Amino acid sequence: MAAFILNLEEGMPKADAAVSKLKLQLATLRRTGIKSVKVIHGYGSSGTGGSIRTAVRHYLRAAQREGRIRDFCPGEYFTPFEKTGRNMIDMVPALRSDPDWGRQNDGVTIVVL
Repeated sequence: MAAFILNLEEGMPKADAAVSKLKLQLATLRRTGIKSVKVIHGYGSSGTGGSIRTAVRHYLRAAQREGRIRDFCPGEYFTPFEKTGRNMIDMVPALRSDPDWGRQNDGVTIVVL
């Protein structure tokens, strides 16, 4: 498996509950040796970016600055045509087999722990 899959949409939580789940899961996965995580957060029914997506990416930026994660890549940049996507593949080559590689899926974010 290329990445552990964490579905934050399940149960339709509010953004703060989804981010709390994300924090807990990333800490647990890091301790168990998991290297990469695909976070499913959806893109929002309005088509402009949902609250979970926005909150997750805000948290991941802070976590990266603080050294709690190595890097992350929004799904829309997880392609061979974007530097961010190529960096993910350089860090975790197995991500190349992920079904979202090259699909520009706004509803996911890839995280390298």
